[in-house]
Amino acid sequence: MRQNHHQPHRRIEIDTRLVTIGAVLTAAGAVVACTGMAIGAFAVFTAGRRVIHDMDMPTAQQAAAKWLQAKEASRAGIRAWQSASDAQNGSLAR
Repeated sequence: MRQNHHQPHRRIEIDTRLVTIGAVLTAAGAVVACTGMAIGAFAVFTAGRRVIHDMDMPTAQQAAAKWLQAKEASRAGIRAWQSASDAQNGSLAR
């Protein structure tokens, strides 16, 4: 016959003191990391505000000037395309 030998169940023993220390250090590291990111973001934000403040022209005027430049470049491109197309077809330029 078979004999059943039961081995006693082994329990996992966890040192709760080490787990607690690990959790505390992880939380402290997260606080330090978040503080570092906040300081870095503040520095970038402040530098950006300073750059905008020191501009010769307000941003709205700069945007309007760039828009006019883009429109003029577009018109010049259309004229060049039409001239090249007219020259390729052998007709006179307008």
